[in-house]
Amino acid sequence: MARDLAIDLGTANTLIFAKGRGIILNQPTVIALNTRTQEVLAVGDEAWQMIGRTPGYIVAVRPLREGAITDFDITERMLRLLLRRAGLTKLTRPKVLICVPSAITSVERRAVKEAARRAGAAAAHLIEQPMAAAIGAGLDIHEPVGNMVVDVGGGTTETAVISLGGVVASRAIRCGGFDMDAAIQAYVRTKYGMAIGERTGEEIKLAIGSALPQPGEARAEVRGREVTTGQPRTVVLTAAEVRDALREQVDLIVETVLACLSDAPPELAQDIIYEGIHLVGGGALLRGLADRIAQETEVVVHLVPTPLECVVQGAGLCLESFDSLRPIFAAAES
Repeated sequence: MARDLAIDLGTANTLIFAKGRGIILNQPTVIALNTRTQEVLAVGDEAWQMIGRTPGYIVAVRPLREGAITDFDITERMLRLLLRRAGLTKLTRPKVLICVPSAITSVERRAVKEAARRAGAAAAHLIEQPMAAAIGAGLDIHEPVGNMVVDVGGGTTETAVISLGGVVASRAIRCGGFDMDAAIQAYVRTKYGMAIGERTGEEIKLAIGSALPQPGEARAEVRGREVTTGQPRTVVLTAAEVRDALREQVDLIVETVLACLSDAPPELAQDIIYEGIHLVGGGALLRGLADRIAQETEVVVHLVPTPLECVVQGAGLCLESFDSLRPIFAAAES
């Protein structure tokens, strides 16, 4: 029998949850192609290792940018391969629930569903990521109580106020972890005249990136290519420099949270002050981000225990109560 699947199709990572088994796959959303033959060479971790290290005729690409599908055919091929790794065959065609950003258009929503069906799903349904995140964080979304979720992903940041099984107020911006990586690359290029790759930018962010000053801050040695001479070069970055590079992205995220809070009805805003804000997504792991949001909003911010898996875990819980939650999926698909 086919096991129903929940998929968090993220800009950075794709996670698959099988009903009754839990998370069975967590891979980077990257695919490597031979442009001469259009053959798929690798997907997931193997393809991620190739970013910035391939000859001209091999490209390692992220088929999703800013939470939206940029290449429909490549996304479909990647989904098919990942679903095959998850145990999908021609004989087992499961029902699939896909988490999507609330910011994507109706055309993009149809494209996601069509990609899943072509990849082998018997039926494809959508759920918005903030709603799945709220369920994964253990919030009681059906009560007449305001809950606020902030999901900082690779390509988008979404904030939503949820009450009585629906989104009352929401804000979404196409800014996330990848924009932070790009900001670090731009800073190093501008200040030191040195070019570094996408992966190096991410490694710097993970090593010493922060939204607020931290105790015992370290430095990071960064290797790259000098722009003017083309020679290899090494520089040492401080945590304060990286924080300065990330200031614009962090400010944008904080502004989005404040705007969403101001959109919430007064009764629900009162609930949020009492319940706090729940922070999820890979970008939520940036040091000091929760404290920075708490400072600006004057509301307690809770970083959920599993920020990276929270969305797919919420979608997985939806598989258990599929029929009773159908109105939520209908809202995501309209």
